[in-house]
Amino acid sequence: MPESEFAVELAGITKRFPGVVANDDIALRVRRGQVHAICGENGAGKSTLMKILYGIQQPDEGTISVDGAVVGFRSPSDAIKAGIGMVHQHFMLADNLTVAENILLGAEALHGIGGGARKRIAELAHVVGLETDPGVLVESLGVADRQRVEIVKVLYRGARTIILDEPTSVLVPQEVDELFDTVRGMRAEGFTFLFISHKLDEVRAIADQITVIRRGTSVGTADPRTVTTRQLAEMMVGSELPSPQTRESTVTDREVLRVEGLELAGDGGGCPLLAGVDLVVHAGEVLGIAGVEGNGQTELVEAIMGIRRAGGTVVVGGRDVSRASTLARREAGVGYIPEDRTRYGLLATQPLWANRMLGYQSRPPVARGGFLGLLDRGAARRDTERIIAEFDVRTPGPDVAAAALSGGNQQKLVVGRELSGDPVLLIASHPTRGVDVGAQAGIWDVLARARARGLAVLLISADLDELIGLSDSIKVMFRGRLVADADPSTVTPEQLGSAMTGAATTGAATTGAATTGAAGTATATTDAGATGTHRRAHPGQGAR
Repeated sequence: MPESEFAVELAGITKRFPGVVANDDIALRVRRGQVHAICGENGAGKSTLMKILYGIQQPDEGTISVDGAVVGFRSPSDAIKAGIGMVHQHFMLADNLTVAENILLGAEALHGIGGGARKRIAELAHVVGLETDPGVLVESLGVADRQRVEIVKVLYRGARTIILDEPTSVLVPQEVDELFDTVRGMRAEGFTFLFISHKLDEVRAIADQITVIRRGTSVGTADPRTVTTRQLAEMMVGSELPSPQTRESTVTDREVLRVEGLELAGDGGGCPLLAGVDLVVHAGEVLGIAGVEGNGQTELVEAIMGIRRAGGTVVVGGRDVSRASTLARREAGVGYIPEDRTRYGLLATQPLWANRMLGYQSRPPVARGGFLGLLDRGAARRDTERIIAEFDVRTPGPDVAAAALSGGNQQKLVVGRELSGDPVLLIASHPTRGVDVGAQAGIWDVLARARARGLAVLLISADLDELIGLSDSIKVMFRGRLVADADPSTVTPEQLGSAMTGAATTGAATTGAATTGAAGTATATTDAGATGTHRRAHPGQGAR
């Protein structure tokens, strides 16, 4: 077969950093006009490999061929000249510039800045389905349109091979469908895609071929038409995933968290963000909160943590903390896994041992004698080493900056830190968002074992399989209210998704569906959108 049939070929790519080999003799061949998916756990080396292909980093060994010719990229501009573009997971857009200005920035010489440029932008916007006026500011765009602008940017510079790095991590299901329609349409016109993801159902839906990378090495290829999600997951982690197993209930009658009448007014006098929320979580219980995002889950968590001042009562371990500070609530035994680890859970530029201190500045082993400000850095460093070993955080050591870790390893560090404070209550908000199947299974296992030891857990997740598999009971949140209850042992993701839109009917509990209150008859203005209905092994029962 002529080499020209391959848009990109990588041979023997090796990249070393101090203390770690990120890529080790990786081989990859990407046929022209196809979607080639790269799968692997967080930290497996996917992003490093793509940075090498895009010229951000240079390999220590190996060769890159584009259209059959060996090339050497010293910078992204070299890759762009060779027809390779990259859409990063975190968008590279200037919010205070217009769509057109973002596209033209640095590429003014291609088509000028006048009519020729506007015409080309319009042509490419049609290709990717971008219907936004090019004169609007990027800050006014939603996530999906921002992503389309990024794709237009690389096309404007002449890219025919496009790297999509975790492109669906910030998209809702209907936006994922729209992206896939765009990719399929562009593939039909001869564009080539490298699709980087750990969402295996999505990979199987969009890819023509799949390459799996494990711990820096390519371990095999798979045909998405014949491989199962489970087989891909086992290729990624290097071992067989156990089948689901029945678990025993550990729920006790001891209340750990009681919330009564939680109220939070909406902005500008609109609908309340929280309206009379009542809930109780017992020791040894996982209470799951389901809901389409934007229906009050974030506000509920922030109100319980004291980040937002809300009306009502919050009692932790028998102590009324309704007027207490966030720090005082943490000292009362509340652990907190925030929904956005990079914004609220970590100091990205600081070493891991400094991140171990966050939220625990007044408690051993971080603080000496329990006084805020008397920090024991040596003890923090030693305890970070323990967390690294116990929670399988893959890093050279505690002195590495948090930003150098993959998303899954960052999350495991946060989970390890929050469980290291011996909490009585853990508020886990989207604890496995943006992590791969291996890290996800590890976090599920940690939460299940902590629950068995008597920890109370309030779990908020958009992954319905995660909620069903981990929870002892589930409540559905809709427009700031808890409107339905569901039994995880009998409810299906489809039934739960129906309740999340207010569409479930009273009395359905006899079939395992959610039972709604009066508010449950309302019609949602947001599409629940296939939220996690792809079946996996239940996280609380297997997939370790």
